[in-house]
Amino acid sequence: MRSNYTDEELEDLLEDLESDFAERKESWRGDAPDKGRQAVCAFANDLPCRSQPGVLFVGAADDGSPSGLAISDELLQTLAAIKTDGNILPPPTILVQKRILKGKELAIVIVHPADAPPVRYKGRVWIRIGSRRGIATAQDERILNEKRRHGDIPFDMYPVTRATVGDLNRLLFEQEYLPNAFAPDILASNDRSYEQRLASCGMVSAADDPIPTITGLLVLGKRPLDWIPGAYVQFLRLSGTKLSDPVSDERKIDGPLAQLLGRLDEKLISHNREQIDITSDNKERRSPQYPLAALQQLARNAVLHRTYEGTNSPVHLYWFDDRIEFISPGGPFGRVTAENFGQPGYIDYRNPHLADAMKVFGYVQRFGIGIQTAQAALMNNGYSPVEFIVDQSTVVCTVRRPN
Repeated sequence: MRSNYTDEELEDLLEDLESDFAERKESWRGDAPDKGRQAVCAFANDLPCRSQPGVLFVGAADDGSPSGLAISDELLQTLAAIKTDGNILPPPTILVQKRILKGKELAIVIVHPADAPPVRYKGRVWIRIGSRRGIATAQDERILNEKRRHGDIPFDMYPVTRATVGDLNRLLFEQEYLPNAFAPDILASNDRSYEQRLASCGMVSAADDPIPTITGLLVLGKRPLDWIPGAYVQFLRLSGTKLSDPVSDERKIDGPLAQLLGRLDEKLISHNREQIDITSDNKERRSPQYPLAALQQLARNAVLHRTYEGTNSPVHLYWFDDRIEFISPGGPFGRVTAENFGQPGYIDYRNPHLADAMKVFGYVQRFGIGIQTAQAALMNNGYSPVEFIVDQSTVVCTVRRPN
């Protein structure tokens, strides 16, 4: 699959008003950001199976002529954030550029077809119907599910052939997941079967052969550990600074995703006891030992970005008197390396559909900023930055208490 277009090809797309590869916006004001994201979602779904990137032109009139819009760095950064703002799930693969076309500057967003459709924007599956956008029908979604089944898919979408739909919690899916994943009007008018809805959310491999996926069992499984033995967090509170010191609290934290993350939050809060300062002011001041937001981000990152493939190891969370260690099985993934780990702008997803589910349940607000959020919370409270030890099989994140 090609990754870019020449200037001549882009100018041809600008002028081809019937093309299903192109969308034009004169500016990025008004309803343009909403409709532009709809277009990105539709290009990512690639319903016609063109296997070619679609292009969103910003700074072009409906007839393909440049509108004269000033293409600033701020605009380019705003367009790049389409990938990570959490509105399009799974996050699309896009390339944002400033190009000179027809003698004028334009911003272009090149959108690659998704490996694992359907892709949703604010709970709706958008597709291209010739030169216009539309919302996918049940038949369209079936086709998109079949594309996912026959393509190269991430491990979190692998079917677990011994599992059945009966191993998934239907009440959790229908009463908690769906209302958060889809817009109310889409749910109200939805005549899809239970299996079709599961398939649309990536919880089973296909509606006509509903085998639960790794994501389905992690998110909705009645007993996830029956199928994915390492799907838990091992928590240890040690009275000292070494693993050989006495254990004051221990818990194996497991369950379907939202339950696991909720229990993990409870454990972090219960051990993050308040410190009392009566010397620095004429009033008693209370503050937690660590910024809770930093601990939550690092814990959730460990659950999300770990590998679930080829290992029975859990995430380990060791709470010492002088530090907390988050140990996640699986090293860096994709464009993230040991050298650039934790640096802004380097984002990739080993488990993109699990990331979707964390966003649906409200444990992720925006993609790609977890570590930066943790670092900012630590810095603003006078702590040292997170320390990373990264190799090909493990990531260790350490937060230290100030001396």
